[in-house]
Amino acid sequence: MTDFIAPSPSSSPLRARVARFMDMPALQNVILGVILFNAVLLGLETVDRAMAVAGPLIVLLDKLCLSVFVAEIGLKLFAFGRGFFRRGWNIFDFVIVGISLIPAAQGLSVLRAMRIFRLLRVVSVAPSLRRVVEGLVNALPGMGSVFLLMGVIFYIGSVMATKLFGAAFPDWFGTLGRSFYSLFQIMTLESWSMGIVRPVQEIYPYAWMFFVPFIIVTTFAVVNLLVGLIVNSMQDAHQEESNVKTDTYRDEVLTRLSDLEALIRAQNEPPKK
Repeated sequence: MTDFIAPSPSSSPLRARVARFMDMPALQNVILGVILFNAVLLGLETVDRAMAVAGPLIVLLDKLCLSVFVAEIGLKLFAFGRGFFRRGWNIFDFVIVGISLIPAAQGLSVLRAMRIFRLLRVVSVAPSLRRVVEGLVNALPGMGSVFLLMGVIFYIGSVMATKLFGAAFPDWFGTLGRSFYSLFQIMTLESWSMGIVRPVQEIYPYAWMFFVPFIIVTTFAVVNLLVGLIVNSMQDAHQEESNVKTDTYRDEVLTRLSDLEALIRAQNEPPKK
């Protein structure tokens, strides 16, 4: 599958040829290789030893990679015109390349550091990665409800933890914000037992009755619910893509059968006198 938009029937033959050229899998593989190579160059720019040995060459190669990206965007704009901006992935590529063109001056130097975002173009080039991102985006509405539920659980837990353990452990549960952060650490299972719960149990022996249910509800229930939503959304996106491929193949077969039927009919017609 490709993320390009076919040119309109009124487009010039040159635009149609450019569109077909930009849609070639071989060209997409070349662009993917340039993206990965450019990511390596941007990493080398952070290595002082590499810059001391081959700094000018690295900068030159980086500019050449950027030139390839600019040329690609320019050819797409020429081939598809306004249709270029009808697809989110094309806009994504346009923004990423545009950020790379911003000069490193004054307060804009931080934007130049965002050049590493060019590596994200791997997502727009690779169909499998696009499917993952589209599945994640499609899952956002359902994830919003889960995040709201988790927020309610965290708020209740933070209020309880502050009142129960705040006096003895002010660094962890002294305020609502500290309790929220400590409970988030516990949810991630990072040093939750030896780092937080066991010290609390030395003073409050029954503290496990609060922490264990909290972990079961948040870590093993709500978080897995998020994962399930994302996986289900990715499966739906994959199924939709498969349906599109099936419909395209069916239309192509029907067209060929129609052409074949017309050819056979023309051959069986008696010659005109």
